[in-house]
Amino acid sequence: MKLSSLLAALTAFTLVACGQKPAETPAPQMPIASAPMAALPAGHPAMNATNMPQNASDLPKSMQTASLPPLTQTAKVLSTISASQFTYIEVTQDNNTRWLATTTSTAKKGDTIRFDSGTVMNNFNSKVLNRTFPSITFVGRVVVGN
Repeated sequence: MKLSSLLAALTAFTLVACGQKPAETPAPQMPIASAPMAALPAGHPAMNATNMPQNASDLPKSMQTASLPPLTQTAKVLSTISASQFTYIEVTQDNNTRWLATTTSTAKKGDTIRFDSGTVMNNFNSKVLNRTFPSITFVGRVVVGN
């Protein structure tokens, strides 16, 4: 352990001395669905779609200035799967079918939804659903309707 730390420090020092920046190692990406959820403090209300704001204007004024990702995408819902604290939403967009994952949503078949561009994950395995999605987009929020 000490030897690897020493080698890493020596490599960084050598690169800096030669005028080069050391390469940054990207942080490992953890799928959102597999991240462990911390327990809420005693007396804290449950976090679910019924008590979470759906629009920035529903937030307290002090939070409205925080930058939320813009809802640049629109699609029509083909099907939904509710699992644990997530909703998987199959949508059609520009004559293509794709899957989205978000926190619990009230979207249902036939709804038009708006959502942010999110993060695409390929070959995502949902242990809860016992299913692998060839491609799925994890989005921060979904708004039903125009």
